[in-house]
Amino acid sequence: MSDADRALADLGIAADVLPASAYESLERQGFVALPGVVDEPWLTGIRNRLDELYRDEHEHTHGADVLTDLVNRGEVFERMLCEPRVLAAAGHVLGDFKVNSLNARSSRPGDGAQHLHSDCGPPRADGTFKICNSIWLIDDFTDRNGATRAVPGTHRERRQPTDAMDDVFAAHPDEVLLTGVAGTVIVFNGHLWHGGTCNRAGSHRRGLTLSFCRRDEAQQLNQAQHIRPAVRDRLSPAERYLLDV
Repeated sequence: MSDADRALADLGIAADVLPASAYESLERQGFVALPGVVDEPWLTGIRNRLDELYRDEHEHTHGADVLTDLVNRGEVFERMLCEPRVLAAAGHVLGDFKVNSLNARSSRPGDGAQHLHSDCGPPRADGTFKICNSIWLIDDFTDRNGATRAVPGTHRERRQPTDAMDDVFAAHPDEVLLTGVAGTVIVFNGHLWHGGTCNRAGSHRRGLTLSFCRRDEAQQLNQAQHIRPAVRDRLSPAERYLLDV
């Protein structure tokens, strides 16, 4: 048994935590929606903590307010590290993997549109993937408030959106909106063409992004360098393995 398999087993994760259709969607479309991952008490805790953090600090980028390094920002976020369905999906995409980063993005009213992009370019030469992302819907994602758009199947493209489109901010003829109710988690291949849309609603639209990468890839945030001792001490050995700390 590999270290990754042992860590996943210690977290109670097995392939059958998701139906075969979920894995088929990840392979064919490059994404899958998992409703009901975050229950109402957990959602309330996340929202309250995000509101506190956004009041004190955030970065503003691409029409959204952004928070980074959430692993160190509250136990309510640490719980995300051991959600079996999300980890099973990430393992299916990547094989042996680790946490890449955990950030928040709150799309601002009247703003937030992004160009179509992938997070890591084309797949490796052998067809394997570098990154798998998960969007945690803290508010409903609708066709009005800046839901992410994606182009199904493009996770296997050798081209990038700039190679195929004159205007990467324009609508792609095959794009779909990744909508859902709060508490849903959308897991998607990091090579998939995607981007936020304009938030035409009257309030911020909050989401979390828990990203994973292959263990032989560099993390977006070096977790071992940033992890706080009190946080590390709270984590199980399996969770430390996932963070590579």
